[in-house]
Amino acid sequence: MPRYLISFEKGAMDHIPAEDFPQVGVDSHAVCREAKEAGVLLFAGGLAYDNEDPLYAADPAVVDTDGLITDGPYPETKELIGGVFVVDVPTREEALHWAAKVAKSCRCPQDVRMFMYDPEMI
Repeated sequence: MPRYLISFEKGAMDHIPAEDFPQVGVDSHAVCREAKEAGVLLFAGGLAYDNEDPLYAADPAVVDTDGLITDGPYPETKELIGGVFVVDVPTREEALHWAAKVAKSCRCPQDVRMFMYDPEMI
């Protein structure tokens, strides 16, 4: 079956008031449980990037083709992914269905991309 990456950018949830975050967690975990029970969830999680908060401190790095390691990508970069939800579903419509559930629970838009099929990687 096709696998889809459902994701949102870092900062997409910045508009949510701090007092609402506990409910966002409850709602997003409920969607994860629903997807697990449906047998479609492969992985879900938020990505750490806040070096100001010891709980979420991260040391992101970029490793170049020659092995050179540099700090980054930087939190200021808009292209950073904030969270991911990977599903294994039969159709794009099914992936969009799950993306809508994730968007509602996380209170932010989701990007939906299909992984290229490679039988040697599965």
